[in-house]
Amino acid sequence: MDELPIRRARTASNRTNVRRFSRTAAMRVAGVGRRCVDTTAERDARTAVVREGATLAVGRDVDAPAERTATALRDTQRWPEWSPSVRGVESTDRYVETGTTGRVRVACRWVPFRVTAATRLRWDWRVAGVPATGHRIDRYPGESGRCRAAIEVPLVAAPYVPVCRRALDRFAALVEGAE
Repeated sequence: MDELPIRRARTASNRTNVRRFSRTAAMRVAGVGRRCVDTTAERDARTAVVREGATLAVGRDVDAPAERTATALRDTQRWPEWSPSVRGVESTDRYVETGTTGRVRVACRWVPFRVTAATRLRWDWRVAGVPATGHRIDRYPGESGRCRAAIEVPLVAAPYVPVCRRALDRFAALVEGAE
């Protein structure tokens, strides 16, 4: 198995301690070493974090039709209501589509964004020029009143997963309450 070096700061005696972890162990430290990272998913089938290639898909079941849920996810005016990191939005389009641009207020500053790809059930964006999260709605076959909302997070941004979980909980409450 591949080894990842984990270095510690120099000690007072100027020695360098180096520890090595297997790739699996290092990924577990980062919270991405297993297919289903979130242990609460075993207790609550509504939420899960699943590794999908180079991303983590943070997903949550929503008791609402997929089309209505997707429309709410693409509605820039509603982002501050459910996203813990977005405090404000200024956008060229209310509902994102490929090419939508604008800016979001995060951490007390405005940063530009551009939607790089969008369909009825999915959209991806770049924030401050950096590829950011993907957003999608998955349908459940034979269940028109239920779907799954997912936010895709690059593996390097694994610490952002708890924020996405909180966002999806708030988003589901918003959509389910709109019935």
